[in-house]
Amino acid sequence: MSEALDESMMRLALAQAKLAAEVGEVPVGAVVYRSDEVLAKAHNLREIQADPTAHAEMLALRLAAKAVGTWRLDGCTIAVTLEPCPMCAGALINSRIERLVYGAPDPKMGCVDTLYELCTDTRFNHRLEVCSGVLADECVAVLQDFFQARRGNDKPSKPTPNGPA
Repeated sequence: MSEALDESMMRLALAQAKLAAEVGEVPVGAVVYRSDEVLAKAHNLREIQADPTAHAEMLALRLAAKAVGTWRLDGCTIAVTLEPCPMCAGALINSRIERLVYGAPDPKMGCVDTLYELCTDTRFNHRLEVCSGVLADECVAVLQDFFQARRGNDKPSKPTPNGPA
């Protein structure tokens, strides 16, 4: 895949993250695509749906599977603004998605590169290619701005390399 395509799709994921923030959800967005065709876009909806599994990745995977008519997302890539948690990393493996492109690392829950390396663990029957750090500063800024605003400090932040606040 091309770097330009991955960045373009990450910008769509960032737009989804911003939509999540507008409705009070933690701003994480995801886009599933095959070549340059967008199959699904989603953002976190845990609070609105009162559903602990309503992460952006889970919702995007469900929509993409419906779009292609099978749970096997062979040949697809998912762009996510934040490193997936263990649940989402497991869903990526189980969906047989080919590639993961993510922006910001997650020092508290990230299970792709940070706390664990689930997506590339050779003990699983499927592994995926991982491309991290795509538009990381922008992804971090969206998260930091959201949490600063919730704490009552709505002054925009500057991204840090240490991940979201």
